[in-house]
Amino acid sequence: MSESKSLLSRRGFLKVMGGTAAAVLATPSVASSKISAPLILKPELERKLVLNNLHTGEKLSAVYWADGEYQPEVMLQLNALLRDHRSNSSTEMDRRLYDLLHRLQKESGVNREFQIISAYRSPETNQMLAKRNGKVARKSYHMKGQALDIRVPGMNLRNLHKTAVRQKLGGVGFYSRSNFIHVDVGPVRYWS
Repeated sequence: MSESKSLLSRRGFLKVMGGTAAAVLATPSVASSKISAPLILKPELERKLVLNNLHTGEKLSAVYWADGEYQPEVMLQLNALLRDHRSNSSTEMDRRLYDLLHRLQKESGVNREFQIISAYRSPETNQMLAKRNGKVARKSYHMKGQALDIRVPGMNLRNLHKTAVRQKLGGVGFYSRSNFIHVDVGPVRYWS
């Protein structure tokens, strides 16, 4: 008999708490506060990347997206980090590249830095590289700020390539002899 009283009192307690919670949520000042909304509306509150430009030795570890917005100061830092190291010129990099890297990071489960082999290339740099190497595209997405050549230390390059291909977010090239993959946010295509 004391057990049934205990169950009744628990039920009664839950009813009271449920009613209290409903009243609190119905109160405009609490229901619209920034404290509760992001937890319900946004499963991911921020996106962070760690990049290492192998040519300049510069590294950046930063939250590039938070509270539903790209962070302008971090975007400027990323543009500078991903500049053409030969001409020291930069461009506004396509933000979709950062989201692509973030998705690669999440899907692979590897939370390490991305080593940057090549990012933005000025037209002059791209022309010079195309003369040296027939595999360099004359109308490269690097010149548009829409491509990166990357690798992740400690991650098998073939696995990184497969993960990038599964994203279907743009071009993915596999360069095993040079130890990097190319990713871009142009049309979906693959090569090796």
